[in-house]
Amino acid sequence: MHGMKNLAHTLILAAVVIACAWPAAAQQKRFSPHETISAVIEGNRVTVVYGRPYTMDPKTGDVRKIWGGLVPYGKIWRTGADEATLLITQKPMELGGATLSAGAYTLWTLPAEGGAKLIINQQIGQWGENSRDPKQVYDEALDVARIDLKRDVLKDPVDQFTISIEANPAGGGVLKLTWENTQYSTAIKVKK
Repeated sequence: MHGMKNLAHTLILAAVVIACAWPAAAQQKRFSPHETISAVIEGNRVTVVYGRPYTMDPKTGDVRKIWGGLVPYGKIWRTGADEATLLITQKPMELGGATLSAGAYTLWTLPAEGGAKLIINQQIGQWGENSRDPKQVYDEALDVARIDLKRDVLKDPVDQFTISIEANPAGGGVLKLTWENTQYSTAIKVKK
């Protein structure tokens, strides 16, 4: 019963956050499918809402270079397509060593040739760096943390940007960002 109550609370919170961000989304055209993923890590439901672009350009059909191309090195990326990626945590947790209170955040990525940083920002509803509305642009002053991501080279390329949350058998969990031939990841731990 307690788990159902927590699930209901998370779904209500997600609906409110998405409803608040919806006017921003309605002003922009989406080119990529969107997905909501959710996992329970040590009793904490973690939810991510994000756009899932493809390697192939939706307008031309051309295959694009992702890291260092479509997603340039040294420039903030909204970690997906369209609206900035939304992370919701039911309970306080650590993400890559950064402590987050229960609530909603946006995730941004700062890729570099040898790795990347995950940026956790307390503003929600942004569209991206190039939005026409200044209220929808990423604001560095609202960053909660910037954490180093672990980088792994994949044997098989991934055509569509994918975020996953997986339980770690040793405890806690792992947040993974996978696209093209690269996977970035960081640890999730519930604050006790």
